[in-house]
Amino acid sequence: MFAKSRLFFTLSLFAASTGAALAGDGQHFWSGDWYLSVGAAGFTAPKFEGSKHNKLQWSPLISVGKQGPGPRYSSRNDSPSFALIENGAFRAGLVGRFVPSRDSSDGHELKGLKKVKWGVEAGGFVEAYPTDWLRARVEVRQGIRAHSGIVADAAVDAFTDITPELRLSGGPRMTLASTDYFDTYYGVNAKESAASGLSRYNPGGGVKSVGAGGALTWKATQNWTTSAFVEYTRLTGPAADSSLVRERGDRNQLLVGVSASYKFNFTLN
Repeated sequence: MFAKSRLFFTLSLFAASTGAALAGDGQHFWSGDWYLSVGAAGFTAPKFEGSKHNKLQWSPLISVGKQGPGPRYSSRNDSPSFALIENGAFRAGLVGRFVPSRDSSDGHELKGLKKVKWGVEAGGFVEAYPTDWLRARVEVRQGIRAHSGIVADAAVDAFTDITPELRLSGGPRMTLASTDYFDTYYGVNAKESAASGLSRYNPGGGVKSVGAGGALTWKATQNWTTSAFVEYTRLTGPAADSSLVRERGDRNQLLVGVSASYKFNFTLN
């Protein structure tokens, strides 16, 4: 089930990513106060990207990182990241994301299409806070194993604390991708067309989707956090033009769910 659900792992990238074994003050890079957050999310979402049928799914939530002021806002859509530059209202660094596999067990609409292996996407991110209630973030990631394309996500989120424990947030999203990405997930070659009954389709690169999302997050205690969230995505460009979407799927994608997590604090010397 883990491989078929969308996984929201947030695992910090350590000193190997920066090429430094020791911090400038002589401390090891891992020295200091850390947190480990574990939990789960339950949601209803399309069986696969482009599907017109939803199903109930769940995913583990695992987050580990250093304590500190950190960013003023984080979204469940953010990929796992490690900031190399952090200067007040600006952050930039490395980013990575797990990509689950996809095959006909995810939906009968995929019968006859090649299996997509699980893999990862790795790259970088930048984010900025134009005001103390608005965050803009861009991620650019290169696919490894699952696909060989490039994916870029852009999002702007406004957020406000209704009470000290209750935060409302949301804003627009957009995703772009290269030809190799679309060919993996939306392309249909001659062999696949004969096996699946779908029309042949050879996509190019472009804007994959636009949409919006929002969340209501409740900090129940110092350690417990719960959230209700909704995401609407409309497939565009090479994704919307795919025979998989036009003939058997839906351009409109909706995800609704809830989550809960518990944070453990610890110190490393």
